[in-house]
Amino acid sequence: MSADKKDLNEQLEVDANLLYKEETVTDMKAATFKIMTPIKSDGSEDESREKFISAHSSVMSPMGVIPLQTRLDAKTLEAAAKEFPQAIQKAMDKLVEEAREMQRQEASKIVVPGSAPQTNKIQFG
Repeated sequence: MSADKKDLNEQLEVDANLLYKEETVTDMKAATFKIMTPIKSDGSEDESREKFISAHSSVMSPMGVIPLQTRLDAKTLEAAAKEFPQAIQKAMDKLVEEAREMQRQEASKIVVPGSAPQTNKIQFG
């Protein structure tokens, strides 16, 4: 087996001790909540771990739809609805900052002769 396949197999390995059952709730506008209930590998609820709620939304950009998600501190749907706007804004701010950091890193790379990035432009001659 090649090293790439071995790495992929390790990344795709399922941890039977970290399984969750997912229940989805949406307002059909901006918010989707996923109530994550920990379960054992036999499908029964795992009382030793806590449930949690994650928030999901998407925003449009010039490049298309950008999905956003974040784990909430809320323990109820009512609290999740109140926490949602700030939590999604925080997730968006983090995404923007990560994109800016990637741009800074790309801009600061030293270009060595002969290692220029490949382009998709058609070259004649």
